[in-house]
Amino acid sequence: MGVCCPIIRPWDRTRDSYLDNIPCLSDPVRRSSLLMKLGLVALHLVFIGFLFVCDVEFIEKTKRDPWYMASYLLLFSLTLLQYFVTSGSSPGYVIDAMREVCGNDAIYRNAPTTSIQHGSRKNGSFVINVEGESASGGSSRKPPTSWGKLVLDLYPPGTSLRNLTCGYCHVEQPPRAKHCHDCDRCVLQFDHHCVWLGTCVGQKNHCKFWWYICEESALCIWTLILYVDYLTNVAKPWWKNAIIILLLVVLVISMIFVLLLLLFHSYLILTNQSTYELVRRKRIPYMRNIPERVHPFSRGIKRNLHNVCCGNDTLDSLPTAFELEDKARPYTCLDMLKCRCC
Repeated sequence: MGVCCPIIRPWDRTRDSYLDNIPCLSDPVRRSSLLMKLGLVALHLVFIGFLFVCDVEFIEKTKRDPWYMASYLLLFSLTLLQYFVTSGSSPGYVIDAMREVCGNDAIYRNAPTTSIQHGSRKNGSFVINVEGESASGGSSRKPPTSWGKLVLDLYPPGTSLRNLTCGYCHVEQPPRAKHCHDCDRCVLQFDHHCVWLGTCVGQKNHCKFWWYICEESALCIWTLILYVDYLTNVAKPWWKNAIIILLLVVLVISMIFVLLLLLFHSYLILTNQSTYELVRRKRIPYMRNIPERVHPFSRGIKRNLHNVCCGNDTLDSLPTAFELEDKARPYTCLDMLKCRCC
């Protein structure tokens, strides 16, 4: 190790100084996200490129039926386009919604979007430094802003804003919001942070994410059919068989994963849930005492689909005890006839 360190460290310094001069590669998070995107695109190109290079029958079929190849290339292009649209979309950040509500409030007009790093306790009151300014929790406490009042209305009466404030970016979180440590922001209706997309999936891009995995599933199935047809109908050397079998294994694993992800998110959309709420239900304070078979934010299948597909940006309020009792009521034959689930 003592011999290698003098060689490794100058290389690391040279690499870091070179990457710092490139805006899109200077940030390690953005750099890893860009590499994941390039890797995913390269994987798509490898699968389709192998057919063009090695499958003579596929090329002949393309000449006989141009519409077949055109349809496949159209799906391939739409899938990649939907991927980049989804990865570049905003999941819906709390700070952006707060600025819309408090557009005329000078305090929040230039509010920082990153986590506040400096904080201390003095005389029992919490002091937070924000770009040279300080706010104490003592007698100089400011009244709730219009955003704070809006958030309080979404919770039961008697809830304190201090309990609703994010400990990292110090904004009031409405129900279903969560701070993402990768994006360093609070996300509305946080579902999960997707490493392949390099962004979170939330209120504003859940529909785009669903369409992407839907198109990806169709592309995987179509590509699998082409590979199986090539493996069974064309005589080829052993090394080509080895490559095609390896690619088939990767393709089958990817297809199973994407199909399960599609079914899972279809269920979440139909019931108006998020991955975070489903997985961490016992750790979320307002979900802890709700029975597991009760979906507190569901408004019926039709309205749930409308809210996701038509871009409804309204914030969900916590249901009352009467609403929870009604949702927990077992279904009867009359409820089925009345389409209560819709």
